[in-house]
Amino acid sequence: MMSKWCFNYESGEYEYIERDGFSINSGEYVYNWDDSEYRKEEEEDDW
Repeated sequence: MMSKWCFNYESGEYEYIERDGFSINSGEYVYNWDDSEYRKEEEEDDW
């Protein structure tokens, strides 16, 4: 599974976060993060 460079609102920093919210950097799940990179990808898949 590929992680993306996403903003984690909980830590206030960019981290590699997988689609399910698992942060590679912190080694735990985060619940308040910016998943817009994944949403953009899903929108492109609809076409």
